Amino acid sequence: MWVAERSDVQAERLLAVVRTVMEVRDVTLGKPEQGFLVRYRGRLLLDSAEAYDRVEVAFKHAGMTPLLREEEGDHVFLAIPGLPEPKASNPWINLILFLATLFTVLLTGVSSTERGAAILQDQGIWPGLLHAYREGIPFAASLLGILLAHEFGHYLAARYHKTAVTLPYFLPFPGNILGTLGAFIRLKAPPKNRRVLLDIGLAGPLAGLVVAVPVLLYGLSLSQITTLPRDPSTMGGLLMEGNSLLYLAAKYVVTGELLPSPADYGGLSPLLYWLRYLFVGLPAPLGGRDVLLHPIAWAGWAGLLVTALNLIPAGQLDGGHVIYTLFGRRAARVRRYVLLALVGLGFVWQGWLLWALLVYFLGRGHAEPLDEVTPLNPARRALGLLGLVVFILVFVPVPLRAFF
Repeated sequence: MWVAERSDVQAERLLAVVRTVMEVRDVTLGKPEQGFLVRYRGRLLLDSAEAYDRVEVAFKHAGMTPLLREEEGDHVFLAIPGLPEPKASNPWINLILFLATLFTVLLTGVSSTERGAAILQDQGIWPGLLHAYREGIPFAASLLGILLAHEFGHYLAARYHKTAVTLPYFLPFPGNILGTLGAFIRLKAPPKNRRVLLDIGLAGPLAGLVVAVPVLLYGLSLSQITTLPRDPSTMGGLLMEGNSLLYLAAKYVVTGELLPSPADYGGLSPLLYWLRYLFVGLPAPLGGRDVLLHPIAWAGWAGLLVTALNLIPAGQLDGGHVIYTLFGRRAARVRRYVLLALVGLGFVWQGWLLWALLVYFLGRGHAEPLDEVTPLNPARRALGLLGLVVFILVFVPVPLRAFF
């Protein structure tokens, strides 16, 4: 009985505050299994973002968190018992993972150069790396610079909006072509509204892209154009990076050519040839011309790929946040189309089947803001659409293709 009386008292006190921003038509006390103490239903009297800010202070003073929702045409404030209490992070984990990633990326950079690879083969990993680490610095510094810009774009945007967030977690991956699986941060508290979620979600890809594009252009200026072999088996195989629209444009800006340039178009018009090559990576432009990537250019290309993967419009990915802020709960429909597209692309490049599984099992939810009513303002809606345009420009249908 004491709990019920206390709930009534709290509900009455908060009702006076809620009435300053909303015409209240219904008040319902909640039950423990419902997850809320009291629900106020009605119509807002002023802008939803301003209304939420006004009631938030009073709710927090009472030890509760307000949620703002829209149900059957009505606005609803839910009083949730307790306040978000972000768990403390252990920065040593972030530091250890970063140092491990620095090692694996540096090792990849060394092994990607002719001199570095020879030293590693002759002396072994540790002595060879100590002897030839300078060979890997251009690649490692470029790639890690892009990843750091991406993750701290998220981090600084979250801190600007006073949203609790972890430091970046880097993911070392020795033996793969980049030496890392990238990095991620984790929100430790829900964002206030869609505007905040968009700012945090899109700040990372845009910040990473601001670094990746100059790195790519500079790396391409250091790269050489070479003639591809007609028989790749003579070179022990040929591994070619995929092309996005932005990557093709960058190569054209630096070299004045659309590369890789085939020896002939096989009877197709150049437009049809390039459409086919972009989406299936075939046929191999054997005997044609292509750019032999400098390690810095390789890091720049990887930066574009990382941006594209993060902007896939589904689930907890950055692109999923963008889609949710633009379309709300209708974003679930977009996820279904994304899954179908990834499965279809998986017949061209099998790596997309793994991404389809990740999106299916891990991409069902999204970060729910405390205030789900406040829409994006015009400037942020334009920013969200820009994020979709960037995704189209950097997406690589076939990231890698091996020819033997």
